[in-house]
Order: sequence, then structure tokens, then C-alpha cells
Amino acid sequence: MTKTPSKSFDTAAPALKALVIHPVRPSRGQSALEARDPKARLEEAVGLALALDLNVVETVIAPLRAITPATLFGKGKIEEFAAICEVEGVDVAVFDDQLTPIQQRNLEKGLNAKVVDRTGLILEIFARRARTREGKLQVELARLDYERSRLVRTWTHLERQRGGTGNTGGPGETQIELDRRLIRDNILKLKRELDEVRRTRTLHRSARKKVPYPTVALVGYTNAGKSTLFNRLTEADVLVQDMLFATLDPTLRTLKLPDGRPAILSDTVGFISDLPHELVEAFRATLEEVQQADIVLHVRDVSNPDTDAQARDVQTVLAELKVTAEDDGKTILEVWNKIDLVEGEAREELEGRARRVGASVVSAVTGEGCLELLKRVADLIDDVPPVALRLAAEDGEALAWIYRHGRVMTRDEETDGGQRLVARLDSQALGRFERQFPGVFVMQIAD
Repeated sequence: MTKTPSKSFDTAAPALKALVIHPVRPSRGQSALEARDPKARLEEAVGLALALDLNVVETVIAPLRAITPATLFGKGKIEEFAAICEVEGVDVAVFDDQLTPIQQRNLEKGLNAKVVDRTGLILEIFARRARTREGKLQVELARLDYERSRLVRTWTHLERQRGGTGNTGGPGETQIELDRRLIRDNILKLKRELDEVRRTRTLHRSARKKVPYPTVALVGYTNAGKSTLFNRLTEADVLVQDMLFATLDPTLRTLKLPDGRPAILSDTVGFISDLPHELVEAFRATLEEVQQADIVLHVRDVSNPDTDAQARDVQTVLAELKVTAEDDGKTILEVWNKIDLVEGEAREELEGRARRVGASVVSAVTGEGCLELLKRVADLIDDVPPVALRLAAEDGEALAWIYRHGRVMTRDEETDGGQRLVARLDSQALGRFERQFPGVFVMQIAD
């Protein structure tokens, strides 16, 4: 008796069909150079939608002559969007803008589809990508802060009228107040837990300073290639995908600089234009790694035609975090990545610009320029005068210590097996070395 082959069924839910709309607001004092290219912004919004596995069936760039408070767009545009939703069977309308709770509710009614604004979209991506407890706490805090102002959408179907005496609320009022209190309590709880995370991170940072290793932080626009560069420089295996916000939780690895001195390199969450305020606030615990870094590497995707506008967006977030080149002891170095995707005269022009502004040109994929970048980082870290040391043949432990905690500039062998070194050690490391190896001759020399 032959068996009938069993049929396999795909039980996965079909991807939701999405309409992506980029509203072009009237420019407010922005120059043509400062204004973002609407096509680039629409492409970025589509990338955000794809990061949520939405099936983008239609896109629209919609100029706004005037802003309608209730729906953002006028009646004619709403009818146009509704027709697209009906014809294409759209489930979700993504607005690449920040909508008020009332606008979101009215648009859902007008389009007969779920409406998500830019902030909600980014929050949902972050919620899916968070892996560590800290990341999940931060995303949940941002989400609650966002939802707190949108409770009116949830309970509009309930009674909102006052009782006869005017002193008692209807059931809608009671439910809204209850939900607001629950959200407020959860926010306070999450903030306490994040304060604990911040204290733990501060203890870890203090322990690292005792080593002491200099710290280098990678920042940049999302999908600029930070994680690929991180892997190239540290030989790590951090997740790399051609996707917005592929990296969310921070990662730290040891970075081996030329001539031996190590540093700590951190890969952080990517920035984006109009980064929701809730996320900037929630992710301050993570972004403290950037604030505390000795050197900040601003990674830019120079193959992207919108790279200058992206750089300004990153600088805006850094300024909000009070991370600027004017800060004492803070060095910000621009790293122009993806140079392998630029060819011909455009590449020559970029390399000329990089030399003029002091940027490093690299390709994280091919490794081009990465060794020169490491040398520049080593030179920036070595801001202390070199010291001359004379080690006896039996001082092998001291020699190994110097290679672990400093940077050896020159090393000469002597006939008796001893060594003469010129090395750079910061003040903390030099003090520890002199206490641990009091018999070694150390003399500071002019740089």
C-alpha cells in the first residue's frame, strides 16, 4: 500500500501591505544645501518599513502647502491616499513624519487602515532588535512615553460625558485615568531599573579606567557601516546586515593599535534624522559610552548622495548629548567609509576633500585605509611625552607589561641581553609601572 505524501503548509502570517508617504513640509529658513532630499528621505522611510518586514506596495512624496491640524493633509489628499489603500489592499499607512494623536486617529478613519508615524515605526524596530536587558528596558521606557500621549485613541469608544452633578467622570474618564496611572507607575519603575544599569555601567567604566585603556566610540548614521568597520578593526563577529538599525545593543571589544598599545572600541546604535526625543532620552545610559570616550569616530557613508545631511543629523544628536569637538579632552575624527563604492573623478574629489578637512578615507569591506586609521587613532591617543627605559635581560615581565599597557616607539637590543626602549605611557600607567618595577630606569624625554 503506497502512502500519500504529506503536504506541508506555510503557517507564517503574510506580510502586511504598506503605503509609505513622505510629507514635504514647507521649508522654514533652511537653505537648499541644508534641506534633506525628499527622494532620499522616502527611500529611508521605505528602509524602515522593510526592517519591519512590511510589504511596501506604493510610495508617495506629498508636498504640504499648509498643515491641517486635524489630519496634517487636506481633504483632497486624504481621499487620494484612501483610494490607493482601497485599490492596493493596504493594511498599514506609514507617514514619514511625527503625527499628533488626533491626526493619527483621524487618518486611520479616513484611510480605513492602520496608521503608523515615523516615531512609532522606529520604536517598533527597536523593540524587535533589543537583545540585552538594558536595551529592552530602554525601548520599553521610550514606548511608554510615546503611548502616554496617545491614550485618547484607545478609549474614544467609551462614554466621555460627565455625570449629572458634574463631579463624577464617566467610564471613559475612569479608564483613561487608570491607564495613565499604570503607565506613570511603569515609567517610574523602568527609570529606577535603568538608574541601576547606569550605576553598574559606571562601575565597569571605573574598573576599565584602572587598567587603564583609552576608549574609542563609533558613532554615525544608521547603516553607515559601523559594525562592519568594528569587525574589521577588532576581528569580531558583530551582526552585519544591510538594514537600518541592525545594531541596537552596544558592543565593546579590545582594539589592538599599532606598536602594541590596546584600546577599547565600542559599537553603538546608529543615529537617524528626526531621532525621536523619547529614544534619545531612553538611550542616555547606552550613549554614555560615547560621552566618556577619549576618541569618537564619526563613521559616514560617503557613497550615499545624502551623506552631508546625514552628517549634520549625527552632529545634532552629538550636540544634544554634549559631545562636541570643543569639549576638553574630546577628539572627534570623521571616517569616510564605503570609498570602494565611489569611482573615478568622484573618488578623487572625495579623497581631496578628506585631506583638506582631516578625515580618514576607508573601506570597511575591503580593509582599504583601515591600517592608516589605526595609526591615526594611536597618534591621537599618544598625547603624552615618550619615556626612555633601560631593561635588564631578566626584566621580561616588565617588557611584557609595557607592551600591554603602552605603545613602544623604538626598541634596541644591547650586547648583555638588555633592552633600551622609547615608549609612551599615560600618567596612570607610568605611575603603576614605576611602583610595580622600581628597579627599572625611566626617564622622560622631549617629544
